Amino acid sequence: MSKRLIEAKVVNPILFNSIAAPSYATAGSAAMDLRACVDGIVTIPPGGRLLVQTGIALNMMDPGLVAIVASRSGLSLKHGVCVAQGIGVIDSDYHGEIGVILANHGDKPFDVNPGDRIAQLMFQPVVQVALHFTDEFSTETERGAGGFGSTGQA
Repeated sequence: MSKRLIEAKVVNPILFNSIAAPSYATAGSAAMDLRACVDGIVTIPPGGRLLVQTGIALNMMDPGLVAIVASRSGLSLKHGVCVAQGIGVIDSDYHGEIGVILANHGDKPFDVNPGDRIAQLMFQPVVQVALHFTDEFSTETERGAGGFGSTGQA
């Protein structure tokens, strides 16, 4: 598998000094682990949210790419901690520090330590579209406008 080069800038000097850079955990990983770039322990109370900085900024140099910030499954399962808005979107033209909004849906306070793996960063292709508004669609589907649960169970 070939790797595409993306420029990354260290925006907090504790990255590399005491905190590892984002990296893939295994050769088959689809996303890099993002780490908390904080000076000390920060706590997210039950039901609370916290913006946790990562110490890096990106220059993707390609409007055909987006970086997606996703939750780590272990944090979500074991502690109820996940990316607050479902996923985070890092647009190709954003050059600021990547921050992760973490939400604690658990019943206990959750401590984020310097260097903790807090989220995953995945790169995806982007397709921009132009909407063509119409009174009727040009094709029909079996499902049509059927919504939640309209296709049955299992």
